[in-house]
Amino acid sequence: MALLGALLLVFASATSSVCWAHFIVEKSSIKVLSPLTLRSKHDGAIGNFGVPKYGGILVGSVAYPGKDVSSGCAAFDGDKPFKPESLRPTILLLDRGGCYFAKKVWHGQQAGAAAVLVADDRDEPLITMDSPEESSDADGYIEKIGIPSALIEKSFGESLKLALQKNEEVIIELDWRESMPHPDDRVEYEFWTNSNDECGIRCDEQMNFVKNFKGHAQILEKRGYTLFTPHYITWYCPRAFIESNQCKSQCINNGRYCAPDPEQDFGEGYDGKDVVIENLRQLCVHRIAKESNHSWVWWDYVTDFHIRCSMKEKKYSKDCGMDVIKSLGLPVDKIQRCIGNPEADVENEVLKTEQERQVGRGSRGDVTILPTLVINDVQYRGKLERTAVLKAICAGFKEGTDPLVCLSADLETNECLENNGGCWRDVQSNVTVTACRDTFRGRVCECPSVQGVQYKGDGYISCEAHGPGRCAISNGGCWSDTKDGITLSACSESQLSGCRCPPGFHGDGHTCEDVDECKEHLVCQCDGCSCKNKWGGFDCKCKGNQIYIAQNNTCIERNGSRLGWFVTLLVLAAVAVVAVGGYIFYKYRLRSYMDSEIMSIMSQYMPLDNHHAPEAQRDVQPLRGGTTV
Repeated sequence: MALLGALLLVFASATSSVCWAHFIVEKSSIKVLSPLTLRSKHDGAIGNFGVPKYGGILVGSVAYPGKDVSSGCAAFDGDKPFKPESLRPTILLLDRGGCYFAKKVWHGQQAGAAAVLVADDRDEPLITMDSPEESSDADGYIEKIGIPSALIEKSFGESLKLALQKNEEVIIELDWRESMPHPDDRVEYEFWTNSNDECGIRCDEQMNFVKNFKGHAQILEKRGYTLFTPHYITWYCPRAFIESNQCKSQCINNGRYCAPDPEQDFGEGYDGKDVVIENLRQLCVHRIAKESNHSWVWWDYVTDFHIRCSMKEKKYSKDCGMDVIKSLGLPVDKIQRCIGNPEADVENEVLKTEQERQVGRGSRGDVTILPTLVINDVQYRGKLERTAVLKAICAGFKEGTDPLVCLSADLETNECLENNGGCWRDVQSNVTVTACRDTFRGRVCECPSVQGVQYKGDGYISCEAHGPGRCAISNGGCWSDTKDGITLSACSESQLSGCRCPPGFHGDGHTCEDVDECKEHLVCQCDGCSCKNKWGGFDCKCKGNQIYIAQNNTCIERNGSRLGWFVTLLVLAAVAVVAVGGYIFYKYRLRSYMDSEIMSIMSQYMPLDNHHAPEAQRDVQPLRGGTTV
């Protein structure tokens, strides 16, 4: 017992030396919106239980139950007396003292409050409201708290009460958007845990979390969105007790690294050093897997080890752990070298690093309890539950860079279910197209992309489809109507954007009305014409046997008159006579003239047999040899 007291003393001194570092206050996280006389910003210390709305805000009306029940230590009378009567939720203000912080918040949640503020009863620096130690009283409600809470300064609480006494409506905004830093596009988080599964509710809580969160963690890690590191708390044995049997049963490496006995009984069951060695093995699994870029295998190992090597089934051993390592295809020899010799009187590099990491740096604070989750170097406060933790991790991303896992149905806020979240939506089609999208931060009004067609607009008042194919989706957001089996539309595939009413209609393209061409005297203005308007057009009838020519807005005879036919025939006859006369003239007069001219020209160059024959003969002279020319 002396050794146990010494070990507890070492742990208690470490805890007390860093208690102030553990209390983290959110600066200017509470804003008074109304009344104007109280408009200001204040600090708040978020509770370590419940579900803080990481990455989001909550606006609500403040309610104070009155002096007699202001502590909230007892359940409030009635059926959810603080359930809001309007859309604005209720933020319940309670006084500090009388019972656990968590019990106050639980009673507030049961009464219908969306959040609880606890006003301090003394002037002091704000502290983090922690959950009570394990007890039968705490077990019934701690894990059921699902609303956020914060401790506020005494003076701020008094000013809120005074305004409420004057029947003024007090509206405040709780802001968690900056409670989780987001320095870059990657979230770095740590999980301080333990391989011991015989430590009661805390052990069950952390193992359930590991099993349920494994899928999300591995997706985030594999795709490079997060960098995860597991950690394990270890203690050391005071030098004066190193050689004692108790210290040897709880520590390895000559008292340097220790863990409490799982059963709190040194004479039976597993020893503390068994826990230390398994913690070290799990650390080495992560370290070796990370070297081959498979760090997410840690989640598989821890889950499988818990199932196959449970303390409760007396299978918690080195051999069982090695079987799990082999089944996952991990290099056994490398992990053995990483573990080293637990009996050696030397420092273990891995466990020494763990002890150094327990000391707080910056805003993180020291790690003093298990389990502890640290996200972007800030200790997570809230329920260690899959959805709540995922929301906190997603809040570590800059808005707009969230991976798809952060936009899954698990994290939807369902704000789009009521009045479409105040966003634009298409109500002209059987297929609803909406700009409202639920995220873990709340709803976002953002014009959607549907079947490859992008809508553009402000997301609140208007969204219009752009690009080819837009008319096939809700008619591109344009007007369309069908009458008498004819469908007309203000959307045209030849236009990449915008809406234009078809001919015969006027409007802005989103609403189109039929033009009465007859009434507006746009058509059918000839004498004796009758005009009848119809949907998208008109009918014009001319008198007698005439037909209407819309291009010229005039009427012409459907069949010609007798005089017209006579004149036409007379003209055709005249044309025929002229043609025949021209042919005769060509055949006889013009042809004979051309023949005589041709003969005259040819006679000048060629002698003819019947012209001047004697004279030609006299000119011929004899040549030598009897040849004549």
